[in-house]
Amino acid sequence: MIAASIVSAAAMVSLVILSLAFLFTVFRVVIGPTLPDRVLALDMLVAVAIGFIAVIAIKTGFTLYIDIAISLGLVGFLATVAFARFILTHSASTQAEQQPSAPIAAGRKPVRKDGRRKKGKR
Repeated sequence: MIAASIVSAAAMVSLVILSLAFLFTVFRVVIGPTLPDRVLALDMLVAVAIGFIAVIAIKTGFTLYIDIAISLGLVGFLATVAFARFILTHSASTQAEQQPSAPIAAGRKPVRKDGRRKKGKR
């Protein structure tokens, strides 16, 4: 009887802590200064959601919720990898757009993809 009350109290405390973590993480998603900050916050939201599901599974006694938490973890991981790849390709395309203008501005001939410079018309 006392063990059930301890588990119930621990579940309530953990739900309060997870709620605070959820609020702070949503704040980081909204305010986050850069895109990687927002992606990291979204990954943290998935972790907090997994925590909520686990606490509810313990509180109710349904073990099916644990399977749902595991699948959410897999989907969250794949989403984080996809966002990271997007950030990488986005930053690479941004750098590629900025690089050709730099040699021309410096008075040098532009560099081709194979590393050789273009020859002028003779």
